[in-house]
Amino acid sequence: MYPNLKLEIWRSGLRQNRLALELEIDETLLSKVINGYRRPSSQLRNLLASYFEKDETWLFREELDLFTRSESHLKKRQNGHP
Repeated sequence: MYPNLKLEIWRSGLRQNRLALELEIDETLLSKVINGYRRPSSQLRNLLASYFEKDETWLFREELDLFTRSESHLKKRQNGHP
């Protein structure tokens, strides 16, 4: 799942079907990408990043990566490391 992508779609006020129409892509494909059931192609990543005027890496940061970093940080703190 891509929480930053979901956030940008929410901020834009667009529904997924309208965004898919504007980008001229399949609505089902967009939904699967947004919800983490399908990885976007580099072309689609670029298209969405350009549309929202956001950094592609940030836009497609996976939720798992965020939790992994947080868990690692918590484990270090629990073991007495700053």
